Amino acid sequence: MTKEIKNPETIALHGGEYRSDPATTAVAVPIYRTTSYQFKDTDTAANLFALKEFGNIYTRIMNPTCDALEKRVAAFEGGLAALAVSSGQAASAFSILNVAQAGDNFISSTDLYGGTVNLFTHTLKKQGIEVKYADPLDPKNFEKLIDDKTRAIYAETLPNPYL
Repeated sequence: MTKEIKNPETIALHGGEYRSDPATTAVAVPIYRTTSYQFKDTDTAANLFALKEFGNIYTRIMNPTCDALEKRVAAFEGGLAALAVSSGQAASAFSILNVAQAGDNFISSTDLYGGTVNLFTHTLKKQGIEVKYADPLDPKNFEKLIDDKTRAIYAETLPNPYL
């Protein structure tokens, strides 16, 4: 965390940049149930798709509701940014695919949800990303597996087998 949160309840309800809906002035974050967005002109559309400009393109990529959630979570956690994904499995995949590529490896705790083990052992292996497993009871178990191709250390803080 980058700073201490004095009133976490307030941050949870009002954190981030969202203040009110510009069209209605409602203070609750609206749920935008749309898939597509209209562009001001073709130049704007081209800039958005080229990632030269920030904005909504398609809901699966981003939408205002998710944007408000991500900013609120970042504020609550004292972070710079957050990313909302559709599932824990998506979060696990994003966390590794964001930092590793073919030829790289990462170290993971052995205490994992079975789907995560499958993702790491089979799916990422097909992408050329190796997982090395370490017993989480001693941090030195992770340290001795680190090499020049290690890109991350992965752990589920509340692993599914123990919930």
